[in-house]
Amino acid sequence: QVQLVESGGGLVQPGGSLTLSCAASRRLFSLYAMGWYRQVPGKQREWIASIRPSGHPEYADSMKGRFTISRDTTKTTVSLQMNSLKSEDTAVYYCTAQRGDNNIWGQGTQVTVSA
Repeated sequence: QVQLVESGGGLVQPGGSLTLSCAASRRLFSLYAMGWYRQVPGKQREWIASIRPSGHPEYADSMKGRFTISRDTTKTTVSLQMNSLKSEDTAVYYCTAQRGDNNIWGQGTQVTVSA
């Protein structure tokens, strides 16, 4: 059963912007903290940001300023707005729902930053 579905990945030029979306079931959305990670082949998965059911966002220090996480209660989606993208932002981006020791992952969406 697919509980998280990401969309919005693709090819973008350096300096451009992209918004990723993650659709979640209403149950996950209301009970779990939602977040975004990314992974480059050969490297560990890297946390970007999370947002609690209360709407409180948290960011990795290295992601502050260019990335914005938000949630839409009506659509039960979580979005990641990415600005001033760089080639090193190229990665597979994963949506996650976390509650205690329970961590649910989406299938991932590829973001490629290239001229």
